[in-house]
Parts: sequence; C-alpha cells; structure tokens
Amino acid sequence: MLSGLYLITDNNHDGKLLTKVEAALIGGAKVVQYRAKDIRPDERREMAESLRGLCNQHDARLIINDLPELAHDINADGVHLGQDDMSISQARQILGHHKLIGISTHSVDEALKAEAHGADYIAIGSIYPTESKDTTTLVGLKTLRMVRKAVRIPVVAIGGMTPDGAFEALEAGADAIAVLSGIMADTDPARAAKEYSLLFNRNKPAPNGTVLTVAGSDSSGGAGIQADIKTITLLGSYASSVLTALTAQNTLGVSDTYMVHTDFVIKQLDAVLDDIGADTIKTGMLSWGGIVSRVARVIEERSLLAVVDPVMIAKGGEPLLDKEAHDSLISRLLPQSYLLTPNLPEVEVMTGIDPRTVEEMIDAGRNLQELGARNVLIKGGHLNGDATDILLLGDAEYQLTSPRFDTINTHGTGCTLSAAIATFLAQGYPLKLAVERGKRFVSLAIEHSVQIGRGHGPVNHFQAAMQLLHEKASLV
Repeated sequence: MLSGLYLITDNNHDGKLLTKVEAALIGGAKVVQYRAKDIRPDERREMAESLRGLCNQHDARLIINDLPELAHDINADGVHLGQDDMSISQARQILGHHKLIGISTHSVDEALKAEAHGADYIAIGSIYPTESKDTTTLVGLKTLRMVRKAVRIPVVAIGGMTPDGAFEALEAGADAIAVLSGIMADTDPARAAKEYSLLFNRNKPAPNGTVLTVAGSDSSGGAGIQADIKTITLLGSYASSVLTALTAQNTLGVSDTYMVHTDFVIKQLDAVLDDIGADTIKTGMLSWGGIVSRVARVIEERSLLAVVDPVMIAKGGEPLLDKEAHDSLISRLLPQSYLLTPNLPEVEVMTGIDPRTVEEMIDAGRNLQELGARNVLIKGGHLNGDATDILLLGDAEYQLTSPRFDTINTHGTGCTLSAAIATFLAQGYPLKLAVERGKRFVSLAIEHSVQIGRGHGPVNHFQAAMQLLHEKASLV
C-alpha cells in the first residue's frame, strides 16, 4: 500500500537536487516523485537513475512524473499521470502490471473514474492554496473526505501542505501527504521531512513513538531524567535516556553534583540511537561545554528532531553552566534545536534582553531565531498574572495562556513541559498542537500537585496524564 510522506521534486537544477532528496529520505520520505520535463533527455535519465539508487538505499519508492517510458527504462516503481496525459491503460502497456500508476484528480467523479480504469492510487488536490503551480483547482478537505469514502485505493493529499495542514488531511482520510516546497525549499530538508513523517505515527499502538531524553538525574524524582521518563511513559510513548550528571537533591535543594564524562555520554547516545533510534530527542541539563558540543554534533549528524530545554539557571538563581558550556549552547546546540524552550532568566542570559512584556518576549524570541533556533517557545511563568508563553513557529507567532495556581509544588515543570512536547511530536501531532497539549499536561500536573517533602515539591504527572487521556477519549 502506498502511504507516508510523498516527496515531489522541484525544477531546481542547481546541482543540489540529489542532496536535498537524500536529506528528505533520511528524514523519512517514503516516495519520491521526479518531475523534470524541461531538461535534456540524457540529463533527465541520468538524474532519474541517481534517484533510483538513492531510493533503493533508503527503501523508498521512485515515481516518474508523466513519463512512463522513462519509468520503464530505469526500472522505477511507477509513473504519475495528469488528467491531460496518456490514459492509464496506455501507461500500463508500457510499464506492465507490477508497477504503480497514479493520477491527479480534483473531484469524486475523477477519482472514481481513475479507480475504475485501473489506477493504483490517486492524488487529490489542491487541498490548500499553493504557489508551486500557476493554475490550481482548490478542492479542500471536504472533497478529500468525500473521495476517501468513495474509493478503495490509496489517496494522496497534495497542495499547499504545511505540517498543520498535513495533520488535518490525514485526519480527513489521506493515506499519504505530497509535499514539494515545504521540504525542497527548506534550508534543512532532513528535519523538514522528519516533521512531516512523524505525523504518520498518529494511529500507531502504544507505546506510540520513541523519545530519547538527554539530561541529569534528580534523586528526588521531581525533575530531570526521572520527570522526563515519567512524562514520556505516562503519555504513551517509549522512553530511552542518556545521563549527563548525577545530583544529590531533595525538595529543599541540591547538595552535590557528579558530572558524567563526555565520552560516556556519547557512548550512551550511540548505543541507544544505533539500536532503538529516536523519533524525537529532548535535552535538559548538559553540565559543561564538552557535553554540549558533542551532543549537538550527534543531533546534527543524525538529523534528529530536538526539543532543547536550555537548563542554565537553577530556581534559586544559581548558574548551572560555566562560560564554555554557555558559549557552546549558543554556538553549537541552539542552531540544532527544532524547538528551544527557555524561561525568562535563560532568555536574558542568551540574548541580553530582560523581557517584561509580550512584545519584548517576541523580540527576544526573534533574536533566538536569528541565532539559529528553528522554533522558540518562551515560557512566561516568571511574569505576574496568568502564565502567558510565546510560541514562534517560523514567521508565525502565538500567545498561549494558562491559569496560574497558588502552590509551591512546581519542581520539574520545565523538564516536564519539554518532555511532553517531544512526546506529542513523536506521537504525530504538529508542533503547535504538541505545545498546546504539553501546556495542558503541565497545567493539570501543577493543579493536582500534592505536598511531597518539606520544600518545593513535584508536580503530579500521574493525575495529569490520566485526566489528559480522559479528555482525549471524550473527544472521540
């Protein structure tokens, strides 16, 4: 069955096409559709053969756009036709019965006709407005739902696909999501493809998604690696972990810290990633510069989707990173972050801006994006009033507000939030929805916290997870 992320190549012949496609395959693309009508036949064939090799290496399918003869000659997996191209039966005569033939459709009638004439799959679109073609027929999600009910063959949703839009298209019944500029025009096509490909985890059985946390140990169990594993597991994903430091602490504070050697941190990372892998990775306390740089290198080399919680300052105001670690975080780890989740004191350390208003938080977030962070969530819990966070998704900005609860039991909220977001991403939620669900989880955990110990106690991970899962079930 044809399903998953369906990459369509662009007409960019600047020598980077193969590099971009390989990056997208690393990010999880399952199908590559090669579009190239306007180049010389010999160059077109050479590129198609190179793409065939890449797809073979990554266990992906190669579909040739409009040219069944080329698909036959290079032994591609199939051909994709437009409404004005040759008939499905003519393409079948060229390709044989064991290759895939897809066709673009714009209505239920065209989809039914394509199925009746022997198409193996259909593309329906444009679902959303798009600039990749001069003329497009906008069909929308309603038509997608109708087509899904009408045909039995796989349905590929195409046109203007953002991760949020792709999530909605999958909810409407699409089996695959076709993306062109959302990946090919991205400066980091591997992570862009990963963002789309994770959406297909949405209906997998529990544990759904694998999340790797790289953080320090909290012997009291309220924060750090312990809070992360509780969060990931209770929310229904599989948790693996890499320890960067051991702490002797309780609800009254930290009495001692033992740093794990950098080489052993990397051995843990490699051991997990070489076997289990990770849909997402969350980083917390990284202790010192050597660990920060080496972890950043692993994230970069493996094109991991990283939620980075820059644990820089303790609740009492004490710095947790030396100058080398601070500099490494800014120069090495921050540019590898898919989502950066600083609180206001950490924002001030990284940018020199001490935000006191929403506008200042946005300015500081843009500053962090200029330093390399792909997306930024600035946590506004240190301000008065309701807890308002600022989420910057690329160029878009959102204010996310949650109530403030009168309790001292907030130990581990930052760890818990970043772990929850990484978990929801691994489960197939687009980033904005993952952040919103993460905030809801933390709010519930604070609201239902109970006094454990004599100081600042932990939040209630268990009760929050049970209530969140109940809320989700009530929506079905």
